[in-house]
Formats: sequence, C-alpha cells, structure tokens
Amino acid sequence: MKVSVVIPIFDEEECIELLYKRLKKALLGLEMEHEVIFVNDGSRDRSPAMLTALHEQDEAVIVLNLSRNFGHQPAISAGLAEASGDCVVIMDGDLQDPPEVIPALVAKWQEGKKVVVAYRRSRREGFLRQRLFSLFYMLLGTVSDYPIPLDAGVFGLMDRQVADQLRGLREHNRFLPGLRAWLGFPQALVPYDRDERAAGCPKQSLIRLTRYALDAIFSFSYKPLRLSLTAGLIMSAVCFAYALVLLIKRLLGIDVVKGFTTPTIAILFLGGVQLISIGILGEYIGRVYDEVKARPLYIVEKVLRKKDE
Repeated sequence: MKVSVVIPIFDEEECIELLYKRLKKALLGLEMEHEVIFVNDGSRDRSPAMLTALHEQDEAVIVLNLSRNFGHQPAISAGLAEASGDCVVIMDGDLQDPPEVIPALVAKWQEGKKVVVAYRRSRREGFLRQRLFSLFYMLLGTVSDYPIPLDAGVFGLMDRQVADQLRGLREHNRFLPGLRAWLGFPQALVPYDRDERAAGCPKQSLIRLTRYALDAIFSFSYKPLRLSLTAGLIMSAVCFAYALVLLIKRLLGIDVVKGFTTPTIAILFLGGVQLISIGILGEYIGRVYDEVKARPLYIVEKVLRKKDE
C-alpha cells in the first residue's frame, strides 16, 4: 500500500524545512510506502531551490515546478495528476494543517472510508479572518445545493478511485471541498485543531479568499439566481400595487403630493435591485466564459522525480 501527499507551495521558504521533518516523521510511522509531491506554484523566494534539495536527498520527494503562479486549486490539481498512491492526502504547506493528523486519516481510510475530511474543531486566526470564515461557512451552508462539510478545507484524504474521479473534473473555477462532496462515496470526519502559520505571513490575501468564496458559492448553487428572480418578482408586485394605488387616487380626485422624492427613491431602489441581479448573472456568465475557453488548469515546466535521474 502506498500513500501520496500533495502539497502546493507558494513562497513558503520559512516553513519547508520544518514541514518536511514533521511530515516524514508522521509518514514513517505508518509503515506504508509513501511519496510527497510538492507543487511549486511559481514561488519567487528560495522555495524552488529548497524543494530541489529535498528531492536530491529523498527519493520519495517529487517536485512539480509550474511555469507561473496558477493559484492554490490548480496547483492541487497538478499534484493529483502526479500522485500514484492507493490514497492521496492533500494539505497546505504552512503547517496550519498538522502532518500528525495524517495517521488518523489513513486509519479511517483503512476502515473502508473512501473520503476522510479533516474538519477544524478550532482555528487560530486573526479576529477579522475568524469572523469572515464563520460568515462564509454559514452562507455556504445556507445556499449550497449539495451537503458540503462546513469548516473543512482541502486537508483530507481520498481513495485512489475518488482521486481519479476528481482529476477527471476539468472545470476551471474550482472549490475542492465542494467537488469532493459532490463526488459522493462513503465519508468520515476527523477533527483537528488548526494551528497558526509556522512562519511568515498568509499568502492568501483577503481578495483571493473572497474570490475563492465566490467560486464555492456560484459553483455549487443556483440559489443566488433564484434569489434575484424572487426579489425581482416581489419588487414588481410592490411597484404594481403602488401604481394601482396612485391610479385609484387619481380617479377619485384625491390630491397626489407633487414632487420627485417618491419616484426618485423608487427608481434608485429598483435600479439597485437590477444591478445586483445583473452582477449575480455576470458571475455565472464569467464562469461559463472561462469554461468555453478551455485553457489548461496549469502548465508544468519541470518535474523532478527519481526515475528521471
């Protein structure tokens, strides 16, 4: 039996050495063959050189150098395409996902679970990020058309069968926890405490996290479209009723206060609703546009693996 570990890396020179040591200790305790796939997602620091050095000293280390920074989710997809294990573990490279949890994930897999999700029992983040993450998961749980485990990121394990199916999904705006849930298969949950970053600063800015959240919502739910339609119908009904009241008052000779306040408020309000609806529609159309172009998710510049030497 063999376990593959896929780790996307983007400017993580402060974490790589400690990550490797803790990861190897956890994997050697499994008494299974293993491989560690580091995906260098266009790093600009010493990360590529450090990963190359790890590959040279450890034949179990595979390094994929992408031609540029394609993003967190495409980098994971590149690692999945290279993984050859009977099961595949995906984790981040900043040590917020502790490698010591991997044996518990493997144990659940050995019990027959095809997907083992590591969900965050607690997390050490700044106040703003914690509040935003809580808001996101609350919103995702409300609008998602599929049962997606909440407060769970990419950290987890997939059976070979599941990994192959996931690799076959080629959509560009990817939210891996949602795709993993959409595939189905028997699942198990393993709780863990999410640590602080081992070193350095977060590489996922709030803007990137916002885009990631939008991918999660718009890729797995049509409810925003339905909500905009519902809002449009309600507003149309209200405006029709208001127009009917004004017409009756006019026919009955009741004075109507002259001015522009009421029509101005109505126009601005309806215009705002229309713009919001158009914006929601644009999010979906933009994703359709990405799929129609059919560009590759990533481009691998170089692969370092033992058999190439």
